[in-house]
Amino acid sequence: MNILILGAGFGGLELATSLSDVLGDEHCVTLLDKGEGFVFGFSKLDVMFNRATPSDVFHPFRDLEKPGLTFVRATVESIDPVAKRVQTDVGPFEADILVVALGADLHPAETPGLAEEGTEFYTVAGAFALRDVLAAFPGGRVVVGVTSTPFKCPPAPSETVLLMHDYLVDRGLRAASTISLVMPFQIPIPPSPEASRALFAAFAERDIEWVPERMVTALDTDRKVAVCSDGSEVPYDLFLGVPVHRAPEAVTTSALAVDGWIPVDPLTLETAFPDVFAVGDVTSVGTPKAGVFAEGQAAVVAAQIIARIGGDGAPVTYDGRGVCYLEFGRDLVGKVTVTFLSGEAPTGGLEGPSEAIATDKVAFGTSRVHRWFGRQWAVG
Repeated sequence: MNILILGAGFGGLELATSLSDVLGDEHCVTLLDKGEGFVFGFSKLDVMFNRATPSDVFHPFRDLEKPGLTFVRATVESIDPVAKRVQTDVGPFEADILVVALGADLHPAETPGLAEEGTEFYTVAGAFALRDVLAAFPGGRVVVGVTSTPFKCPPAPSETVLLMHDYLVDRGLRAASTISLVMPFQIPIPPSPEASRALFAAFAERDIEWVPERMVTALDTDRKVAVCSDGSEVPYDLFLGVPVHRAPEAVTTSALAVDGWIPVDPLTLETAFPDVFAVGDVTSVGTPKAGVFAEGQAAVVAAQIIARIGGDGAPVTYDGRGVCYLEFGRDLVGKVTVTFLSGEAPTGGLEGPSEAIATDKVAFGTSRVHRWFGRQWAVG
């Protein structure tokens, strides 16, 4: 059996590892990704706020050595889900089973002024570049703003303003600065009112301005104002942006996409095409676009594939559950557990924040690096 996985993020890495663990070298698993390595989303903030260096948090794909697994660095150019054939910049690939885990691409240029400012913090390159930008920042009006929905890791903008507060305090610049957060939601984390209340308390304690139910549609770089979707303006000296998210072009131009994303069966992650699955940010399954949800979906797809190969009974199905870590600053981390079930309102609670959960977050990252890459990771 030839299994082809497109994308080596949370979903692709977990799927490839799960298949290798069970199938060994009895079947061929090929993992494609255009990048050289993997970086956790939370590691981008660590580098940005000078808590780690880029080399500390980069996990090269060349370290992937598992039975039956071949990694190929390639950019996916087109997908034929009927033939299960994929064209890349290094040639075509064909599969018996195809899994699309390509995530979402980021487009700063779609928000006027954002590319010119060069201060988006969601791409790896953007976040890493901000390390030097923040080091040279003399203080002033800081605005963190979301430019479109959906976007990855909905807690990340809230984490960013809290970490920014600590960063400016440590540099003696907080008294001369303001911090504002522009979000499209009524509360910071809609599925978890409890976590949102904790964030509101943290914002109030730190004098962080909450600007809800609007998005930043443009930056007027001459006047240094962020123009919002309701016509209001928020002045800034430093704007940190969450750029527009889109499914990769190879997905949107394929028969897989509906309204820009890939619809899947919410229980099995199967697409409308036989033996073609999709997991993670590239889907419209209804969960947040976050790595832990992609990981959970990948585990289900692995079980589906293994059962199909072995002719076993019905495997596990997706329960819509995920756990996200939420930075509150000063080494305090909360844990948000959320469940998304089809046809039902999502529910979520908050544990912490505490130093113990901060330790748990470190263990989460190190365990994944060990599982996926087979090596130890000294975080930071």
